Order: sequence, then C-alpha cells, then structure tokens
Amino acid sequence: MPVHLPAQNRRQFLFTLGAGFLTYSAGAFAKDSQQSDIIYLLNDTHIGEKHPENSPVPSHLRKVVSELVSLEQKPACVLINGDLALRDGQPGDYRHLAKLIRPLQEAKIDMHLTLGNHDERDVFYSVMQEEQPETPPVKSKHISVVQTPHANFFLLDSLHKTMVTQGTLGAEQRTWLAKALDAHADKPAIIMTHHNPRLGGDPNHFPGGLTDSVELWEVLAPRKQVKAYIHGHIHHRSNAEHKGIHIINTPATSYVGNPKASTTGWTIAKLSPTGITLTTRTTDDQHPWNHQTQTLAWR
Repeated sequence: MPVHLPAQNRRQFLFTLGAGFLTYSAGAFAKDSQQSDIIYLLNDTHIGEKHPENSPVPSHLRKVVSELVSLEQKPACVLINGDLALRDGQPGDYRHLAKLIRPLQEAKIDMHLTLGNHDERDVFYSVMQEEQPETPPVKSKHISVVQTPHANFFLLDSLHKTMVTQGTLGAEQRTWLAKALDAHADKPAIIMTHHNPRLGGDPNHFPGGLTDSVELWEVLAPRKQVKAYIHGHIHHRSNAEHKGIHIINTPATSYVGNPKASTTGWTIAKLSPTGITLTTRTTDDQHPWNHQTQTLAWR
C-alpha cells in the first residue's frame, strides 16, 4: 500500500521546474514562526520495518522529530541525507520511516531526502510518492536545489547500487550540477550527498566513498560560490577541507560502529552570509558532544 505523505510543506516553499532544475525556495513564504537561517541535518536513519517502536534506532529519530515539532520557531527545513532504510530498501522500511516523520509534515516543516547505498530508489518512490518528480532533472537520480536566504543546497544522489558501499554521481549528474551551480551563483552553495568524498578527511574511509570525487572537485573548486560539502555514510563526526571547500561529516541518527569513539545524533546548522555554525545534538543528553558548536568561515 503506497504512503502518500501530506503536501502541507509545499505551501511554504516556492516550487519551480525550469531549465532542468528542480528548485525549492525557502525564502518566498518565510513566516515569523520560522528561523530562516536554521537547517536541521540528519543522516543514516536506517529505519527497518520490524524495528520495535521502543528500540534505539526509531527512538533516536523520534527524539529529533519531537524536538522539531515542539519548537516555537521552526527551522527553514530539515534535510535527511541518505541511508533512510535499514539494509536494502524494503517497502516496509519506508512505510515505517513515513510514519515516524509524519509529525513534521503535520507541523508544516519542510523536509527533503537524499538516498544512500542502503536505499532502493524505485521502492522509495513507490512508497513515498510525493518525493518523485514528474520530470526529474536527471533520469533515475533523486536531486534538487533547496534555496534558503543565506545559501543554496544542492542535494545529489550518490546511490550507485543498493548494498554496494561505494557511491557514484556519474557524468550526467555532474554536468547537471555544473549548470545548476552556474544558474544559482547568487549565494553560497552547499553540496549535500550521502557518500564521503575520497579527498580530504580520513583516508581510511576513502575506499567506501564517492568513486568520482576527483571529477566532482573539478566542477566544485573553480566555482567560488561552493563553500561546503556535507555527507554522512561514515556514522561519525568530523570536518576536513579540500581546495578551500569544507567537508562536513555529520553524525548518524541510527547507530555507530564504535560507541567509545562516536555517538548518534543530528546537527543544527545556522547559516550566515560568511559561514556556518554547526551545533551537534546527541541522542544521549549526557554525551560530551551534546550542544558543542563549531563555526566555519567561507572561503
């Protein structure tokens, strides 16, 4: 049975499809109840159909959803960056995810999703039908541009094949990105995709990262409006830099491989014309990372 997510969020965002760009604009309908400079960043939710309601993974996602709906001033939007499903993108996984995030739609909080290596694109679209555009900018890729007052987010699709750890954008998507960046050069550009690049950061994670990272940076580096690249996939938290572009690895919401070195949570990003302030929130309220902040200046 398909799940039709409420379209209330679309009332807040100006939707356009022109010149091959699927664009959502957060500024046109900003209200006093919104914090137009705040973005909530989640990734690696890994929701499974058979997860008990009170088990850790769905409980972690439910915690951030509860925080969001209780805010007096809502963020500009919520971005969930891939690996939405537990393992291989089963229909029941997405039905469970839809149930967990439905309060965000009911609260008219705009939300955008990307896909990771544990997702299955066709199954995702069959369940979460609101997410599938009638005319995708790039065939078989789930991509868009989300405009906010201080930055444009370019949401990419690095899912190469379900259950294959490495990710790939491909030449067609990189060509689309170059054109989209040139068409939206008025503000800082932030790239958001599930996989880590094989540049900067920790080389231990390069084998499982984005296979066409070098080709991607040939697109990004010359375009000075590109300021940051945000990814998940690693289930950890870190910051790096390559050719002046910040590489921001945000914590997984679901689980971590080594609880002694990392923890689960989400990130609150506060944007300004000159940079971004990242606040880590952890599902363990007592964890040392909880409420830690870091400000990164744009190149």
